[in-house]
Amino acid sequence: MTTWGFALYVVVFAILLSLPVRQLIFNFSVRRLQVRLQRTLSDEELAGQRRRAWVLATFVCLVFSFFFSANIVGIPDYG
Repeated sequence: MTTWGFALYVVVFAILLSLPVRQLIFNFSVRRLQVRLQRTLSDEELAGQRRRAWVLATFVCLVFSFFFSANIVGIPDYG
């Protein structure tokens, strides 16, 4: 597998994982914050939690996708 093919594989896999991971992080963070504050969150707070979940999910999915792909497909060598 070429380097570009491996990179494409990693990015596509990360994109496919991002939606469920983002929803999971968002749900956990909103529930934790609601319990801690003992009230429902405002729209601004929910938007902030969505942005936070998007950033975390992007990082987690890219890292997981790289290591998973490296283990399954193998990192391409240059020789």
